[in-house]
Amino acid sequence: MNFPPAALEDWMRDYYFEAEIDIGSSGVEDYSLRQLRSLLGLSHEELDAIVFHDSQTLGDPALRQAIGARWAGGRDDRVIVTHGATEANFLVMNALLQRGDEVVVLDPLYQQLYSVAETIGCRLLRLPLQFEQGYRLDLAEASALIGPQTKMIVVNFPHNPTGASLTPEEQQELIRLASQVGAYLVWDAAFADLTYDQPPLPDPGLFYERAVTMGTLSKAYGLPGLRLGWCLAAPQVLERFIRLRDYLTLHLSPLVEFVAHKAIANGDLLLNQRQQQATHNLAIVERWVKERPAAVEWVRPTGGVCAFPRLPAVADVVAFCRQLAERERVLLVPGSCFGCPQHVRLGFGGATAELEEGLGRLAGALEAASASELGMDRALSGRPDLQPVGGERV
Repeated sequence: MNFPPAALEDWMRDYYFEAEIDIGSSGVEDYSLRQLRSLLGLSHEELDAIVFHDSQTLGDPALRQAIGARWAGGRDDRVIVTHGATEANFLVMNALLQRGDEVVVLDPLYQQLYSVAETIGCRLLRLPLQFEQGYRLDLAEASALIGPQTKMIVVNFPHNPTGASLTPEEQQELIRLASQVGAYLVWDAAFADLTYDQPPLPDPGLFYERAVTMGTLSKAYGLPGLRLGWCLAAPQVLERFIRLRDYLTLHLSPLVEFVAHKAIANGDLLLNQRQQQATHNLAIVERWVKERPAAVEWVRPTGGVCAFPRLPAVADVVAFCRQLAERERVLLVPGSCFGCPQHVRLGFGGATAELEEGLGRLAGALEAASASELGMDRALSGRPDLQPVGGERV
C-alpha cells in the first residue's frame, strides 16, 4: 500500500516540537504522571506490582469492562483496545473495505479517516460541511449520496477541525440513512465527551449493529502520550480485526492498560477539569474573534477544543502559519492540511495563559499581514501593468 503524505502530521513534525506556544493542536492540556497519581490515587505499590507479560489480543478484560461500562452500554464484548484511535482506524478500514467499495466521508476531515480507504482503492464520495452553512451537516445531501452501493459512512462528531456537531435527532437520521442501505457507520468519537451546548451524543452502536465507534484518551482526557484508544463494534467485526492485529501490534503494554483502566474508571475526574478549562478558553477565543471582524471569520464550535476560522485578509495562509511558527514560535495549523487553504485550525484546549499569549502573538502577526497587504495594494494602484488579473496579482 502506497500511502500519500499525511499533511497534518508533516506540519506537526516540522513545528509542533519547536513551538513555544501551541494554539494549533486539537486536544486538551496534557496531564503529567504526578497529576494522574494525585487525581486517581495511583500508588507506588500498584505500579511496582505490574509484570510486563503479554496482554490479551482484545485488551485487558478489566480495561475492556471499564470502556464498555462508560461508552458501550455495558457491552464489553463489543470492545477492542487499540494503540490510539490510529490503529483502530487502520483496523476498521482494512478489515471492512475492499478495492472499489463506495465510502461516504465528511469534507473537511482528519486525513487518516479517508486516506486509508482511498489507498485501499475505495471510491470516496465527499459530504461537505460548509462554512457558510455553519458547518451543519446537510442531511438532504447526505441522503442523496448514501445509496445501495454505499459500504461505509465515515464521520467524526464533534468534528475535527471545525468543532461542529449534530443534534440527537440528526444523529438518529444519519443512523437511519446508514441502516436502510446496510452501510457501516464509522463514528470517530475522539471528542464525544467534550461538548458545550448540549450533552454528549450517545454511542450509535446502542441503536445500530453495524455502527463502529473509535475512541481515544488523547483528546478530551489529556493523555495523548499514553497512545490508548479503542473500537466498539459487533463481536463478529472484532474477530476480523484480530486477524489483522496478529500481523501488526498483537496487544498493548500492561503498564499502558493499567493506567488507562484507572483513568477511564475515574474518567470524570480527568474530564471535568479539562471541560471547565475548555469552556473558559472558548469564551476567551470568542471575545478575541469578535474584536477582529475584518481579520477573522469563524463558526463557534459546539464541541472539542478546536475551531476552523477563515482569515480573509491573509493572501497565503500556509506562508503566514510558517512565519508565525518560525518568527513568533507559535503553532497554528494551516487549513490546507484539511483541504481548506483560507482557514486555520485554532486549538484552545491548552493552558489559559499560553492561549492568551498565543492569541496576542497571532493578533500582531495578523496586523502585520494586513499592513503588508495594504501597502502592496497602494503600490499596485500606481502600476497599471501590475493590476490583478483573474483575482490574482501578476
